[in-house]
Amino acid sequence: MKANGKWKIFPALLAAVLLVSACGQSGSSSSSGTASESSSGSSAAESTGAESSAAETTADYGDTGGLTLPLVDEPVTLTLSLGTTADNVNDLLIPQEICKRTGINLEIEAYPYASYAEKVKVIMGSGNLPDIISEVGTPSEINVYGGQGAFAPINQYLDYLPNFRSLFVDDPENSWYMYSYSNDAGDVFLWPVYGLNRDVNHGWLYRADVFEELGIEPWTDTESFYEALKALKEAYPDSYPLASKNQANWFGAIANYWGVNGNRYYDESDGTWKYSGTSDSYKEMLDFLKQLYNEGLLDPEFLTDTQDSWSAKMTTDKAFVTYDWIGRLDLFTNQMKETNPDYDLRYGRPIGSTGKQFPLDTISSTGVCVSAASENIIPALQLLDYLCSPSGSELFTIGIEGVNFEWDENGKPVYPELTDVELVDIKVLENEYGMWLEPMYLRPDHRSVYYNFTEREQEAQDICNEITGYNPMDPMLKLTDAENEVWNEFYLSVDNALKEFSAKYVTDAAYGEAEWEAWKQEVAGLGEAEAVKVLNDAQARYDAEQN
Repeated sequence: MKANGKWKIFPALLAAVLLVSACGQSGSSSSSGTASESSSGSSAAESTGAESSAAETTADYGDTGGLTLPLVDEPVTLTLSLGTTADNVNDLLIPQEICKRTGINLEIEAYPYASYAEKVKVIMGSGNLPDIISEVGTPSEINVYGGQGAFAPINQYLDYLPNFRSLFVDDPENSWYMYSYSNDAGDVFLWPVYGLNRDVNHGWLYRADVFEELGIEPWTDTESFYEALKALKEAYPDSYPLASKNQANWFGAIANYWGVNGNRYYDESDGTWKYSGTSDSYKEMLDFLKQLYNEGLLDPEFLTDTQDSWSAKMTTDKAFVTYDWIGRLDLFTNQMKETNPDYDLRYGRPIGSTGKQFPLDTISSTGVCVSAASENIIPALQLLDYLCSPSGSELFTIGIEGVNFEWDENGKPVYPELTDVELVDIKVLENEYGMWLEPMYLRPDHRSVYYNFTEREQEAQDICNEITGYNPMDPMLKLTDAENEVWNEFYLSVDNALKEFSAKYVTDAAYGEAEWEAWKQEVAGLGEAEAVKVLNDAQARYDAEQN
């Protein structure tokens, strides 16, 4: 049932949405009893009359992590808001199967993914939330909403959630989550995505065919990276060997190779937190880019290039090295098969002062929340818990064996209905079957096609796993509400300013040491010391909690 909360963050109108029942008629089934009764008493695990048949049903669907299917003893309808590119998502195979297994009718409020972030603001402003809502905001924003009564505190329902408990409470590798993502009252509202990231998703890509043609060895460090760009420029004078489509966001992304980023970082050398944008490491990165820019090795349009203009350069003789998603390795190479069959885009080693790849989170900062005003809090949370079980994970990210997929001789899923599709990726599975709906893949099965690396993608994993290694992961701090206010006020005041300063420093010949010192003074005047202090205060508490 749609929750009718009374709280409101800010005034706004909730736009009309199309609700279509995924299993049975829309709104035709709901839990019995009052809101408080159904929040605490509609779980099938508590219904002794159905225990025998439920146990048999559970066994049919594999390892549920301790949950009993169906999850409810009487049909329940839950609304779920998310963004997707799929059409008629409620009618697709996997949402229907979820209903069949759990007894929960899902009414998915599906919005175009490109506009979903704005839609969330409207929904949150209305105060009239669906039972489950995805991608509400940052963890700190979610804690503010939760503290105001918007979301159900997951920690108060752990007895009903065996998979959440095993992942985030009992596992010593992940138990920090319950501390670091809780609010001042100790409540956790965000159900995160667990284990999504592959080891390597982004990095430096280069035209291996051109390198081979010119006899250029792939770089092994920053200096040989620079020398390779010079050799490319000499052979192709009209080119700008290094190109980017990330505009000003590029600075923060590649600063990771210098051990910082565009935000804050933990300095392992002295055990303190610092602001990235005034660090010596960030300046070292800017100085390197400035050198490339001045020598015509960096595309002068790197701050304005679009996806299309950048693609045109990277698929001709205008640019040969870039920073991007590893899926581009095969997308560009396959795209060029007919016009340039020798085209070969490959993954290059990390550069920068660390020479290492940056690590990716095991526990994501994105996920879903359950409305505190829902009449079915426990069924909603248990649905999420089922998606975190081995059974639910396989269902949502691989499919239904014998129905839409089979295992091949290598233990990989194949989809007989999609044999005409050149590349079966997660977007294809989303549109065809309602799998991989973002971010409801709360614990992806690593046998999924998402982890089927091509030869080029596997090479990227091997380079970082077997040769260069990774920079250490920063601790996950828990800031109090007051500390978050201090940090966020500072960060918002400097975020765009850092991008603007970085752009000028790299592209303006007049910018140098004096401008850098002036920038540091400007940041200090915006409250850098106070902002960094709250980080280190939080680190002291984190250290005490771990000990």
